[in-house]
Amino acid sequence: MAESPRRAADRRLQLPLLCLLFQGVTAILFAIFVRYNHETDAALWHRGNHSNADNEFYFRYPSFQDVHVMVFVGFGFLMAFLQRYGFSSVGFTFLLAAFALQWSTLVQGFLHAFHSGHIHVGVESMINADFCAGAVLISLGAVLGKTGPAPLLLATLLEVVLFGINEFVLLRVLGVRDAGGSMTIHTFGAYFGLALSRVLYRPRLEKSRQGSVYHSDLFAMIGTIFLWVFWPSFNSAPTALGDVQHRTALNTYYSLTASTLSTFALSALVSRDGRLDMVWGGHLERGRGVAWESEESSCKEDSPGEQVHIQNAALAGGVVVGTSSEMMLTPFGALAAGFLAGTVSTLGYKFFTPILESKFKVQDTCGVHNLHGMPGILGALLGALVTGLATHEVYGDGLQDVFPLIAEAQRSATSQAVHQLFGLFVTLMFASVGGSLGGLLLKVPFLDYPSDSQCYEDQIYWEVPEEHEDKAQEPLRVEEPDTQV
Repeated sequence: MAESPRRAADRRLQLPLLCLLFQGVTAILFAIFVRYNHETDAALWHRGNHSNADNEFYFRYPSFQDVHVMVFVGFGFLMAFLQRYGFSSVGFTFLLAAFALQWSTLVQGFLHAFHSGHIHVGVESMINADFCAGAVLISLGAVLGKTGPAPLLLATLLEVVLFGINEFVLLRVLGVRDAGGSMTIHTFGAYFGLALSRVLYRPRLEKSRQGSVYHSDLFAMIGTIFLWVFWPSFNSAPTALGDVQHRTALNTYYSLTASTLSTFALSALVSRDGRLDMVWGGHLERGRGVAWESEESSCKEDSPGEQVHIQNAALAGGVVVGTSSEMMLTPFGALAAGFLAGTVSTLGYKFFTPILESKFKVQDTCGVHNLHGMPGILGALLGALVTGLATHEVYGDGLQDVFPLIAEAQRSATSQAVHQLFGLFVTLMFASVGGSLGGLLLKVPFLDYPSDSQCYEDQIYWEVPEEHEDKAQEPLRVEEPDTQV
């Protein structure tokens, strides 16, 4: 893996310069524009006759904590399945999310919370910034292992701006309801990343390096469990307090359970021998890039992207109810939606991901199309359907909290449903065009990229233990399976 001294020097300078530049610019912008809101500022809060228990912090901060853990622990470890890319998966997640939180505070602030020449921040702006960071990390999953931290920072710079504009158009201009972000977070993040991956397509990648080992998949399952447990908070964090937040958490809770059962069922059903599939690229034999599948112990080369059902598809229930979770979906509806999402996601990993690469030249490292893309679209369609069925009889006075435009007779339920569908179209347009432009921007020659043979390797960007480095240098070997019982 020898490389030229000039390339190593470029790598040494690009990331520090970008980090220092971005931090300096955001710090200046914070100094000029960002101020505490009325619930955070000492003088403003004590100017009114308030009880400290009334501060929004006490109602929103528990949800914020859950969302924050999902972003930094859940997404980070979910992407740690690659056997030689664990440092990068967790570390680059840490870096990109930290930058996205600052940059999105500014972008979202200018669009949503700019008053009297200042951006006013509080716990709600922290939650919204985490949502934006979540979309960025979804996009990262599509190009994981194929680019370096400096290009990823530039992609984040662009994506946060487009995320903010898309969110503003949907929520403010079109009046779309999307509490859990099926459209604004999952669909946008997935298709931005897929478009980015298409432009950055590498036809000669060594797919054997995408394999996992036993402990890397266990780390990834830690991310899965964190995301699964906290997802009700993710969907309910921005909703109106009271029955709406309660209902959102409940619908997400049941949808996740159903997607888990459907994932386990389909995972066993579509495998050759009925075994559950947790790992990436099939059942790897000690990380050597070989998948043992049939009862006759015949082996075949890995097919990255076909599997990893349990790690990912079980989470699809949280994505599919993102839009409709605050609505009167009913507990049965939540179960049905989750079961459908788990089924579609599992089948996508098994059958569609190989087609996505072979026919459409999209290398989706983490399968974000199956976990976030397709379930996100299904979630948007489900939201439009439930919106079209909204009536005063069903919602009562609660209609104002969920559909204020319908409650105020500015729109009919059918009109609101049409706006929901149009919001999906707008999101797909922003994501695909934005991701393609981002890919073209990242193809400028001076940016640092690993060569095809260096993709999915930690040691290009990290100091790694000697035994890991030695193991990475070993040629991949195909060994006969041990047939002894």
